[in-house]
Amino acid sequence: MWPFGAPQSYYNTINSKRNQRADAISKAPAKFSTEKHQVYLNASATQIVTSIQVGTWTASDVLEAYLARAVQAQEATNCLTEVFFEQAREEARKLDAEFAETGKLRGVLHGVPVSVKDQFNVAGFDSTIGYTQWANKPAESDSIIITTLRAAGAIPIAKTNIPQTLLAFESSNPLWGRTLNPWSAAHTAGGSSGGEGALLATDGAALGVGSDVGGSIRIPSGYCGLYALKPGQARVSYEGTSGPNPGFEAVRAVAGPMGRSVADVECLARVLIGERGSGLGYFPAPVPYRDVTLPEKLRFGYYLNDNVVKGSPACHRAVLETVEALRKAGHDCVEVESPDSARAAQLFSGITSADGYDKLLSHLGPDKRESALFLVTLGPRLPDFVRVSAQWLIRTFIGDNTFASLLAHSYRKTVREYYDYVANKIAFEQETRTSLWGAHDLTLDAVLAPIQAVPAIPHGGCDRLVPLAASTLLYNVVDSPVGVVPVTRVDAARDALSDEWRDAPGNGSKILEGILYGTQGLYDVKAMHGLPVGVQIVGRPWDEEKILAIMHVIDRALGSHAFGPGVWTPEEQTEAEGLTQLR
Repeated sequence: MWPFGAPQSYYNTINSKRNQRADAISKAPAKFSTEKHQVYLNASATQIVTSIQVGTWTASDVLEAYLARAVQAQEATNCLTEVFFEQAREEARKLDAEFAETGKLRGVLHGVPVSVKDQFNVAGFDSTIGYTQWANKPAESDSIIITTLRAAGAIPIAKTNIPQTLLAFESSNPLWGRTLNPWSAAHTAGGSSGGEGALLATDGAALGVGSDVGGSIRIPSGYCGLYALKPGQARVSYEGTSGPNPGFEAVRAVAGPMGRSVADVECLARVLIGERGSGLGYFPAPVPYRDVTLPEKLRFGYYLNDNVVKGSPACHRAVLETVEALRKAGHDCVEVESPDSARAAQLFSGITSADGYDKLLSHLGPDKRESALFLVTLGPRLPDFVRVSAQWLIRTFIGDNTFASLLAHSYRKTVREYYDYVANKIAFEQETRTSLWGAHDLTLDAVLAPIQAVPAIPHGGCDRLVPLAASTLLYNVVDSPVGVVPVTRVDAARDALSDEWRDAPGNGSKILEGILYGTQGLYDVKAMHGLPVGVQIVGRPWDEEKILAIMHVIDRALGSHAFGPGVWTPEEQTEAEGLTQLR
């Protein structure tokens, strides 16, 4: 951020990019028609392909419905960045002509409108990831993700919004503005794949691709009511993406599918997993999707708290309802000790802060630093004696060892210290895998866990609550495949704080729990009423296919619930004061 205010060119860039987006959006159908378009939105991606194959629908007809809804999604949530509706129309026409001539589908995603997180390069379009200095520098070639999607017959329609620097779970930046939750305008859609979560939840695209280095696929999926898969680092190509810290390899970011049904997520995973593009690199591994056969009776572990922040009643209920449904379906479920999420967060903070976040923040230029970055980047900005004194004060007078320990690891490091942190991270991986998969009398097929301690937080909550991500970044640090399934919605009557909940074990940081559950706490079940709540399904390394198969089992066990294609309407989103200002 410039010390004397931003130059006029900064504001010109913002206005120019937003005007480009508005012009591209104006190319969509004039108005969404329930009678004309809704039938296409009610279909899953796999159903779209089937309907095109039997000649009932065309790719062009399907596309027009999703473009019309994408406009509504943008109006409600501000989820879009780069928009390529006209290019998508041309691709749909080519698919229709090709099918009319050959009677054959191009691939398993023939005619399916898809979206991708802003960082995936699309030739001819910017990958700004919210930096004004990266505007008007279009990519020269497609990412492997885009190439793979098109080869399977999918039609990319837009890229979606992200947080500034990608290191937050609220999607807001000076260039594109703030993305709102499709179910409540007062709450965030999550991040860093938050725009993707909002667009998919509103049926603005049938399928999407996000990325995840600390929960960036899973948090928006949980906040918005989606299904998703975070694969391990060696399964899906990351070639052709733009990021703020390309030399950061200690915890590798991964790309993964997000969608409105398990079947759709599986279909996209089959397309993406093992697809190597040129095949000249080591990643991803040359291991295509492998079908698995599950035993009739599965064994699940589960836990309710991550011991950094005590899980809310709503998130406890989501896990316990999943456990109850699985037991009724004949599966075994046993409560297990939570892995050491606090230690994972310490290691993650220690590694990411090694250069004082200089590289990450170097791209800001004239951009105002988003408030969500305040806490996460605070440690290295403090003089050593201030940071050490703050730790002592927090431990001594507040009695919060958890928060103090997180602050202790966020500082600028020597190269040797950085090496030590990475070595400790590798040791932690082995310890955690042993405790999860090797320390139980009954071998577990998967572990169920909350996505976060609370459902979607209000806008600005990330400023003080970055450690909430400990529950997800744990599985980036140890590189586990993780699925997400939506389970329920916040119920103001059932999910209020109670004496029974207060007396139950699982407390973590006093400071963070005070922010959430104190007198003016952000966990407000009346304001959150109706927000989605999901669970994480954690697997062993290389078990992506098994996790997807288990997601089917869990979804069937839960039965009919209000998630999936065609559920959202503009009327579903509760309003918020100052809605225009939020964007």
